[in-house]
Formats: sequence, C-alpha cells, structure tokens
Amino acid sequence: MGLASTLGRLALGPFTRALPPIGETEKAALEAGTVGFEGRLFAGRPDFDALAAVGPNRLTPEEQSFLDNEVRALIAMLDDFAIDEARDLPPDVWQFMREKKFFGMIIPREYGGLGFGHFAHATVVTRVATVNSAAAVTVMVPNSLGPAELLLHYGTDAQKKHYLPRLADGRDLPCFGLTSPYAGSDAASIPDRGVLTEREIDGRTVRGFLVNFDKRYITLAPVATVVGLAFNAIDSNRPEGEQELGITCALVPVPTDGMSIGNRHRPMDSAFMNGPIRGRDVFVPMDWVIGGEPMVGQGWRMLMESLAAGRAISLPALGASMQQTALFVANGYGRIREQFGLQISRFHAIAGLIAKMAAELYATDAARRYTAAALDQGERPSVASAILKVHLTEAARRAVNAGMDILGGKAIIYGPKNLLGVAYRQAPIAITVEGANILTRALIIFGQGAVRCHPHVLAEMKAVEKQNPEALGKALAAHIGHVLRNAWASLVSAPVIGSPPPELAGEARLIARVSAKYALTADLVMGLLGGKLKRMELLSARLGDVLSYLYLAAASVWRYQVEGDPEMTPCARAAIRMQLDLAAATLRDLYANLPSRALRVAAPLILRRTRHLAPLRDRDVIAMADALRDNRALIARLCPDIGVPTGGGLRDLMHALELADAVAEEVPDLNKVLRRTSSIEESAAKSRDPAAALAYLLAADRVIQVDEFPPKERR
Repeated sequence: MGLASTLGRLALGPFTRALPPIGETEKAALEAGTVGFEGRLFAGRPDFDALAAVGPNRLTPEEQSFLDNEVRALIAMLDDFAIDEARDLPPDVWQFMREKKFFGMIIPREYGGLGFGHFAHATVVTRVATVNSAAAVTVMVPNSLGPAELLLHYGTDAQKKHYLPRLADGRDLPCFGLTSPYAGSDAASIPDRGVLTEREIDGRTVRGFLVNFDKRYITLAPVATVVGLAFNAIDSNRPEGEQELGITCALVPVPTDGMSIGNRHRPMDSAFMNGPIRGRDVFVPMDWVIGGEPMVGQGWRMLMESLAAGRAISLPALGASMQQTALFVANGYGRIREQFGLQISRFHAIAGLIAKMAAELYATDAARRYTAAALDQGERPSVASAILKVHLTEAARRAVNAGMDILGGKAIIYGPKNLLGVAYRQAPIAITVEGANILTRALIIFGQGAVRCHPHVLAEMKAVEKQNPEALGKALAAHIGHVLRNAWASLVSAPVIGSPPPELAGEARLIARVSAKYALTADLVMGLLGGKLKRMELLSARLGDVLSYLYLAAASVWRYQVEGDPEMTPCARAAIRMQLDLAAATLRDLYANLPSRALRVAAPLILRRTRHLAPLRDRDVIAMADALRDNRALIARLCPDIGVPTGGGLRDLMHALELADAVAEEVPDLNKVLRRTSSIEESAAKSRDPAAALAYLLAADRVIQVDEFPPKERR
C-alpha cells in the first residue's frame, strides 16, 4: 500500500465528517465557469507573464464605428433630468435603440444581431450610463439574461431561428423572471411550480407544464413581449421523493392565457421599466422550455453558467460609469468653483478625496477591462465576475458619495443642473440586484473561490464524494506541499514569477508577498474551521475581500503594461498600493477574529512585512490631485467613457472646462474682480481677451447656479 493510499485511508473518515453537505443547486453554482488569474492569486503564485498574456482590449472596426456613431447619436438624444421626470425614455429613443440593434449586441450576425464581443458590449453600456442610467439598463438587460444569452448556449435550433432575429431587431423585447417574493437571495428555492401535464391543442396532444408563479423586481417586465421564466418542474406521476425535476427555464410570449404583467415597480423612482409578473395555471408547452425537454431541470446550471460571464459585464459597467462620472464632476467642479480665493480642489481635504477616487477608479476599471479581455478569449470567470460585481458597485457608491461631499449644496438641490443627484439615488440599485452584495461578498467570492480557485480542494472534495482514498491521498499530498511552499514564501521570500513592468517591480513584489500570505492563511483557516467556515460569514467575507483586493491590484499591473502610458505611473502605483494596504489590513483583522489563540499569536510572524506597504502618503495625494486638476488629459484617460449629453449640468460643466483653457492663468484674477464688483461683464473687461473671459465666466456661473422651481412645480 502506497503512502498516498495510506494517507487517504486515514483522512477519508475525518474529511467526510468535516466537509459540509453540498446540494445539487450549490454544486452547480460551485462548478460554474472557469478559473483565471484569480486562481494563481489564491494559490499564492501570481505569474505576471500569464497576466500579460491576456488582452489587450480590442475593438473591431464595426464595434468602433458603432461607438463613434450610433452610441454617440443615442447619447445626444438623452436628457437625464427630462427622462427622470418622465420616468420613461422618449418614444424616439426606444425606436432608435430598436432600429440600431442596441438590444442585439451579443446576438451573432447570422441571426441578425451585431455579434459584438464582451469588451464592446461593456463599453456601450458604460458610455450610455455616464449620461443616463435608465437607457443603459434598458440596453443592458436584453444583452444579459434577457434571454438571448440562454438561447445562444442552450436553445434548440427552432428557438434560435424564431427568437434571436426578433430579439436582435427589437420586435421582441425580453425580460427574465427569477426572483419571487419568498425567494430573493435564495433564488434556488423559488416556490414557483410547474406540474408536468398534457393538453389537447389543435387536435394533437402536447406535453408541457401547468405553472403558477409570482415574480417581482423584473426589469423590462412592463414593456416585455416575451418572458424568460424560471420555475421548479414537477412530475407528480413519479414515486415520492423523485417528483422534483429541478429548476427549468422557459420562454413565455406576451400575452399568454393566465399570465399578467403587474403594476410597475419604481426602484428609487428610476425611469427604467421594472415590475412584477404573475401567472395562474399558465400552460407552458415543452417547446417553450429553453433547450426543449432534454433541458428540463437544468435551469439552475444554465443560469449559473450564464451569470459567470454576464455578472462581469452589466453591473460592473454601471459601476464604472458612476465612478468615471463622479471623478470627472468632482475634479471639474473643483477647478471651476472657488472659495476663500482658491479653487476648491486645491484644499487638501478635497484633493485627498479626488486623488483616492482616481486611484480606486484606476484599479476597479483595470479589473473590469482585464476580465472583459479574458471573456473575449473564451474564459467564463465566475469568481472574478463576482469580485467585479461587488467591488465596482461599492466603489461607485463611494465615488458618488465623495462627489456629493465635494459639491456640497450644489449636489443636493433637485433639478437639471444637479450633477450627481440621480446617480446618488440610484447607486443602491446596482448593489442590490443580480446577487445582493452582502450575499455575494459573504458567501460567493470566497465560498466559490475556495473550491474553484484552490489548486487541490476540488480534487479532495470529489475524492471524498466518491469515497476514493487513493485519489484523496494524492490530493492531500499535493496540498501539503502547497502549504509548505506558501509557508516558506510567507516567512522568508516570495518569488516574483514572470516579468512585470520595471516601473512597477516593487509593487509586483508586494503582490507576490501578500498573495503567498493570503494562500497560507486560507489553508490555515479552512483547516482550522472546516465546514464551519461556511456559516462564519464575517470571516469568509474577509477572505473574499483579500482575494478581491489582490485581483484589483494585479489587474492594475496588467492595465499599466498594456496601455504603456508613463504619465499614469503615479496613479497605477497608488492604485496598487491602496488595494494591497486594504488586503493587509483585512488579513490582520481576520487573524484578530479567529477562534484560535495559536493562530492569533502566530499572526505577527505570518503577516510580517505587511504593516509598511506604503499606501498613499499625503504628499502623493496632493501631487496626484494637482496633476489631475492641471492636466485634463489625465482625467480623459481615467474617464474615457464620459459621453456628451444633450443638455443639463454635465453638459454645462464640460462647456465651462473647455472655455477655461483659454483664460486659465487669468481665472483667479477674474474671480477676484467678480467677487468685488458682482459683475461678470466688468470682470471680463479686465482680461487680455475679454470675449473669451466673458464666455468662460458666463459658463462657470451656469455651473455654479442651482435650479429653482415655482410653487406649482414642486413635487
């Protein structure tokens, strides 16, 4: 008997008792998607050559043309305040999006769609969202689980031929019904049931399901012409205990007998369409099941595999748009607005916020772009997509909050001149939907990551499931070697694998060091707590956060390498060091809360050389903020997706910043005269170029002013 077999026999019993039971739905979620660079970080061996091998992001000529023409034209049609007031997009916007196939971006050309890649899809959503989120959400949903994605991967040929051309040109507008009043985050336990039955239709017997359902929070439901529906399929003719066939996905046309679209929801009073869908004794023929009868019961796996890609696109795009808009607005307004005779962006308290917004945006957008490049190379990174969903939407909320603080009273007055009010109101929506961040952070990122990203845990679990001591022994032997390597790297020296950019060599060493310490810590915690870790959500959330921070830091190295922009070196360094400082602080907090005195005592040794990761110093913050204020090209690189709206406060700010360049050196003196005389014309007359000065001062005044409403228009 070999050593591995002996080890496996000794460990099989304890491992069987320690591993938590895993149901079929949880198993489908754990096995969904693929593992990319996040797996190397989890293993403690980030390879910077492997990182550089992904991407860069590329657009085809057709995709670039669409961004330059159709997207620009759509953005020019969008008035954020008017759409928010009307609580709907104008009819001409709806028609334009249909005609130009905004709803068919991911549908291949052979079915009449645009056949765009993931990066192009994400860029379209991001650019539209910088101007109006309702339009972006309306574009986003049909290109996500809307349900073209499900049809493309699982639909029958007949379903594809019928629906995909109609979805591509907007003849059909889809929605997808998953969430129920009594099954929100626990979507796998939806109570909606469809009982297998037969009906006589046009003289022939048709097999199908008689479905009762109650869905809510369904985006586009009020305007949908076809409903993607998830329900639990039941065969009551089977023996007791075998009747549940599993979650099943079907397409139900509108109208269908028994199905009703309810009254409209108003998520934070937003303009995008959202509402409930209900059905009573709705007959769903087997032909309506996505993929037909062979896919009955496979719906949860279908959804999890689709989310592995979709979660990395839509909501991260909205998060990126909010971050870009907030930074552009905060930096631009900080340049226009003066107090105490100084541009407010020169005050260190405000400069600190702007610089940190920029550094965080560099990291989060790097991760978004890197993951889109991986998707375009055929990956379906489920753990990375969960990281993006959580951390880009949370970063968006932080950015908008910081922007609101900088704008002060300007930010809280309702009206078309308000620069961030709508975004502030809508930030919680992205955090809540498609897997609430509390759930995703606490259970999914590390819970799924521990199984999928760890090089040996999945093999051990499969060996236990099959009760195979030989396979378990081999996996355990490899696991022990893995722990010993990471212990050496943590305590002595972590090697830098590959060739990172020379300018970021120091940061790459830090990433390698923290990654090794994280990998060792993850193994120690899993070994200590076993299956109990699944219920100790505060600890698993911290482990997920550290992996996320490492992923954002590594993506920043990738972005710097593929962009090759030396002017962005300070921002890239700041972005990486901010993420690593967060990672190290979270590891320290984790050890402080472990139910093991031995590990708490060992923490200083394991985490040595992480207390001085050199996060942003005050001098770095001020230097970054000065550069962002004085060099508009830097903001353009950080905020490349900002669209030019038809009007409103953002358009006013853009106009004022353009005019400021002509009189930049004179602005302090012009404002000084203006404060003394309260006359824009008199102040402009003191300029070397009175016409340019007058144009700027009028534009700046328009930015500074807020809206007023007569009593009859008050809401």
